[in-house]
Amino acid sequence: MLNVKKNIIDTLIKHAKSELPIEACGYFAEIDGEVSKIYTMKNIDNSSEHFSFDPKEQFEVIRDMRNNGYKTSAVFHSHPETPARPSREDIQLAYDPNISYVIISLAESEPVIKSFKIKDGNVTHEEINIIT
Repeated sequence: MLNVKKNIIDTLIKHAKSELPIEACGYFAEIDGEVSKIYTMKNIDNSSEHFSFDPKEQFEVIRDMRNNGYKTSAVFHSHPETPARPSREDIQLAYDPNISYVIISLAESEPVIKSFKIKDGNVTHEEINIIT
């Protein structure tokens, strides 16, 4: 289960909408099993179908997490026009079976947010617990 503070979900939705029509992306960071920080990042692919992090920005984010006692809990990205489920590319690029992969879909009138664990090409849905 992914435990996420409500303000993180609100920031995720705002960031995903602000990046339209391209995919938004970034990291969730946690302390003591609770996601309490979001790192919104630039999609250097500038694409509505896939994303890539800027390596320099990614390094700075990971360093900031470590320096402040956070653990990487999830990679997130948006699907501007498709459902909140991993694409073939998402599955192939899932590099760490220990973190979550969060997808926010903006294809419907209301955003749909789902989390997944991906290991060896196998996708498992993960419940999101929103902490108010």
